Amino acid sequence: MRYLITFSYDGSKYSGYQKQLDVNTVQSELEKALTTLNNDTVSVSASGRTDAGVHALNQQAHFDLNINITVDKLKMALNSLLPKYIYVKKVEEVDPDFHARFNVKQKEYIYKINIGEYNPIEVDYIYQYNKELNIDKMKEAIKLFEGTHNFKSFASADDIRDNYERTIFKTNIDISNNIITISFVGNGFLRYMVRNMVGTLIEIGEGKVLDINKILDSQDRTKAGKTAPSQGLYLKEVSYN
Repeated sequence: MRYLITFSYDGSKYSGYQKQLDVNTVQSELEKALTTLNNDTVSVSASGRTDAGVHALNQQAHFDLNINITVDKLKMALNSLLPKYIYVKKVEEVDPDFHARFNVKQKEYIYKINIGEYNPIEVDYIYQYNKELNIDKMKEAIKLFEGTHNFKSFASADDIRDNYERTIFKTNIDISNNIITISFVGNGFLRYMVRNMVGTLIEIGEGKVLDINKILDSQDRTKAGKTAPSQGLYLKEVSYN
């Protein structure tokens, strides 16, 4: 039986989502718990990977089990085995050909920035920028990301691929109590893409003259802004066809 789980995690406690040798990751914890339940090795496929320090509010992943268990009991059993920094919110049965990554319709990422006084309690969860930014300029610039573009300028320099084209459906910037929340909804995101877009918006908010359209057209990572720190980034939602 194939199952789809919706789960959240505190990325500050892991070296990213994807399993790696000799480091603790979210995927390795999920597969360890599921293998214990299944009495056989279980591989987990997520909607995408998140880097070290990046959080998820509603990540999605699928896996196959050869035991007979209800979705409610599976949720309870998983949460009893997983560390306290990972929580399964929902379990569903899905078709055998469903794929958590390849069936994605859109994703939403949000990024949080504190422009008020430094808060040591939130240092792992909100980027402590702690200075003023020109929000109006940032709101104007972020709209230029919307639409279908080649985002090579905003991908990690070591993200080598044939296709850098992605579509951003919607963007938004809100501010409340000195916390800026930046959101991007798109059909997919390249490695570091959101953090590089946010870093560019921060530099625009600082007063630097950066032309988003020219940066996109250049397909040159060096033309965009610095990579924003990981701790402010959250995978908020994943939607499927």
